[in-house]
Amino acid sequence: MAAQFEIGSLDQMLVQSLVPGLFSFQYDWAVKRFLFVPFFAFLNIAGFAQSLRPPSVPLVAHDPYFSIWSNTDHLNGSATTHWTGKPNPMTALARIDDAVYQVMGRERSEIKPLPQVSVEVLPTRTLYVFRGAGIQLDFTFLTPALPADLDVLSRPLTYLEWKVASIDGAAHSVAIYFDAGSELVVNTSDQPVVWSRYQLDGMPVLRMGSREQPVLAKRGDDLRIDWGYLYLASDRVEGVTFTGALHGAAMRSFQADGTLPDSDDFSGRPGPRRGTGAVLAASVQFGKVSAQPVSRYLMLAYDDEFSIEYFNRKERAWWRRNGADAADMIRAGRKEHDSLLARSLAFDTQLMADLRKAGGEKYARLAALAYRETLAAHKLVADSDGTAMYFPKENFSNGCIATVDVIYPSAPFTLLFSPALLRAQLNPVLDYARMSRWPWPFAPHDLGTYPQANGHVYGGGERTEENQLPVEESGNMLIMLAALVRVEGNAAYAEKYWPQISKWAEYLREKGLDPENQLSTDDFAGHLAHNSNLSIKAILALGSYSILSEMTGRKEVAAQYKKIAQEFASKWIGLAAEGDHYKLAFDQAGSWSQKYNLVWDKLLGLNLFPAEVARKEIAFYKTRQNKYGLPLDNRKDYTKLDWILWTATMTESQADFEAIVGPAYQFANDSPSRVPLSDWYDTKTSKQQGFQARSVVGGLFIKMLADPEIWKRYASGAKVK
Repeated sequence: MAAQFEIGSLDQMLVQSLVPGLFSFQYDWAVKRFLFVPFFAFLNIAGFAQSLRPPSVPLVAHDPYFSIWSNTDHLNGSATTHWTGKPNPMTALARIDDAVYQVMGRERSEIKPLPQVSVEVLPTRTLYVFRGAGIQLDFTFLTPALPADLDVLSRPLTYLEWKVASIDGAAHSVAIYFDAGSELVVNTSDQPVVWSRYQLDGMPVLRMGSREQPVLAKRGDDLRIDWGYLYLASDRVEGVTFTGALHGAAMRSFQADGTLPDSDDFSGRPGPRRGTGAVLAASVQFGKVSAQPVSRYLMLAYDDEFSIEYFNRKERAWWRRNGADAADMIRAGRKEHDSLLARSLAFDTQLMADLRKAGGEKYARLAALAYRETLAAHKLVADSDGTAMYFPKENFSNGCIATVDVIYPSAPFTLLFSPALLRAQLNPVLDYARMSRWPWPFAPHDLGTYPQANGHVYGGGERTEENQLPVEESGNMLIMLAALVRVEGNAAYAEKYWPQISKWAEYLREKGLDPENQLSTDDFAGHLAHNSNLSIKAILALGSYSILSEMTGRKEVAAQYKKIAQEFASKWIGLAAEGDHYKLAFDQAGSWSQKYNLVWDKLLGLNLFPAEVARKEIAFYKTRQNKYGLPLDNRKDYTKLDWILWTATMTESQADFEAIVGPAYQFANDSPSRVPLSDWYDTKTSKQQGFQARSVVGGLFIKMLADPEIWKRYASGAKVK
């Protein structure tokens, strides 16, 4: 008897490519499942296991402006949104034998949803499977976010891939409708838009943008782009029709006979209500479809033309640095589709296997969900001299750009996949720190408010020390620099900024062991004096400075600071001791906190603290976990997802790692807060406490850094100036 598995998340294309001719199945209409030969039970294939139910599903995820998500279990359960929750509608319909079904989005009409049977989020792909009316429809969002290829990584183009096959033995006539709404190109829906079409190498291309084009004019957090242009293009001409029209008119035409209006409608003024807004629409005719799958794709792209303002210079996106424009992007997208699909599939397969090996199935699923979210909170640009600069945005915290204590928690992602990107993050911060306008002996917090990186704004700006994060940011910079030069194998980058680096080390030598009443990266918890976890950061930063000094040939300085760090670590144990654990603050008896910063003692090979410190803390944490995770400290039930993974990486056994990560996975799976993965949530209710779609979820990849072989293999990829 054949083994029975729900096809669910099984990547059929991958199976067929790995085991040609083995993919044979029967469809049982009574039980609605595929029957596979028992051999499949033993295949270790990316995507085969039960998938995580994401709180929100990444569809088009490139940067803080071009970032579209589905916030329901079913793609046809609600309209798609921008990561901020504001409308960013995309609609897809399937016409099967003259009956029309909803695939993506949610119309108010009586269009029936095509039953969705699975959704799976992999690092570069989101895969949906639908079955009904005698067919199976696979709908994949492919964003080839390959860290070893920064030109492709920075290219704001997502492929919308459809694969259709009959599953009932009969041939079926199939057509697909897709549209993207005007809300994708404006901040608010009352802003007027313009749309047009043109020919590119014989192919029709649709384009839409705001009428005013206020390039980089607004800064802030809860904002969407209102400059640049959205593009829609096809894989080939045959069977595809395009139109620029109002949503209602395009929909009605497709519902009527599977076609789109004969001509573009440039007369109507877009309105804020769904159905009255302008759309870029496509109809793709698949013809009569049999059991042999038929595939087509569309390309959805956004050219912002200028991406970031950096000290009053308008900077181009990285992919544009040599003069490329939207036409070049679309040409490259079409030409490279097949190779990028194959490369993305191979990357997903290898990464998922490595994640499972490092941390187990739940860890792998959680990290896969974090992958594109991490990237989509950044923008990669080229400075006037060609230097790469990679700017993160503080999504739904305060909107700051290039925040050091946002770069720090996300650094495991860049350290693993592309140290070149970490350098690109640090470049603007380090260059700013050596300007005369930054007068302080500690590192800055930020460079402004996204997308304008014109100077520090947090805590009163450049001219006041009040509400800054001196120990926090200085420690962050030194630790990241030490990790960067270790993985790259040389310290030439640090040498360039040695005066600033030394100044920060001197500051931590004076202030770091017993921090004053300062903010840390967990600034939502308020100021805290004698913060033991912040003290750990300072101590490890001094050890990091010792590494940097050694690698730049300053052996006496290296020995001096190593000794200081060792002495501070010894003193820390006495200051923080509290029986079976260590205190939140040196002067607070009965308190406790996650000592997540301690993970760098292990990762950098500093060994400043006895192993017993981490063992004692882990044993204590296991007694303090709630249903959805380990609280940040004794004061509240909330936690930070990134810090949980850092804490878990301090464990010495796989069982302990999974014991700490498991509840965090359950948070993502159960949370009623349907937003892109939040990093700040309540450990008892699984509700979002604040923050969403932030780059700090890149910190989940820290477990991979604990395996030197894996770290070296991934980090040897991208090279950039």
